[in-house]
Amino acid sequence: PKNNVDFRPRRIILIRHGQSEGNVDERAYVTTADWRIPLTEVGRNQAKEAGKELREKICEKDASIVFYYSPYLRTKQTLDEIMPYFDENEVVSCMEEPRICEQQIGNFQNVHQVLDAKAERSKFGRFFYRFPSGEAGLDVYNRVSSFISTLIRDCNQHVMAGHDVNNLNVVIVTHGLALRLFLMRWFQWSVDDFEQSQNPENCELIKMNKIKDLAGYAWMELEEKDRVSLDLPATCGVPRNVHLHRGADSGEKVK
Repeated sequence: PKNNVDFRPRRIILIRHGQSEGNVDERAYVTTADWRIPLTEVGRNQAKEAGKELREKICEKDASIVFYYSPYLRTKQTLDEIMPYFDENEVVSCMEEPRICEQQIGNFQNVHQVLDAKAERSKFGRFFYRFPSGEAGLDVYNRVSSFISTLIRDCNQHVMAGHDVNNLNVVIVTHGLALRLFLMRWFQWSVDDFEQSQNPENCELIKMNKIKDLAGYAWMELEEKDRVSLDLPATCGVPRNVHLHRGADSGEKVK
């Protein structure tokens, strides 16, 4: 491990956007393109509170922050309310990232067809169900997986540019399903684990922290209260390969 460059930031914080008009009334999708649906006033206030909480969390001296955000209006408006809590010299970069956008469920939509499809999805399973003229959860998983590769490469570039990876924070402003699929890929959940999980609340912070052991191994762990909030079993807060590493070091037989 000592010969490997540690690409992992101090923490990764994922934030679901604030309450949107679509969260309040499904009919919003009939006349407004999904990616142009704005926050409600409640959603803006939620985003401001998320900014305060994020500022309290990232309080270290010389902390640096990398922001990624979905190009949807509701995520951009959420970020707009968060950014005033941080100084320009703290922000290393702020990048729009289409691969973390909402699951595509079609274009302008008939509200009854959307509600019927969502009911059918609940019975079929969110991961494999494909919306007519839209995406399956599996499609979102694939593009989020591609984004993770970019995130790792970006972190390596920040290290090469002289930033301290142990004081680097990655903040991702995204959507409920994309957020859970990011976690699924990172922590190597099973499909059953994903199906059991629940979306976080609007503007809830889901926090991953870097852990290092005495041998020099490093990994990211999901904070316990966030794991519970997402309705996940205890094994889902740590990557599977960490469980394998621990089992090998303790002399346990790895199944």
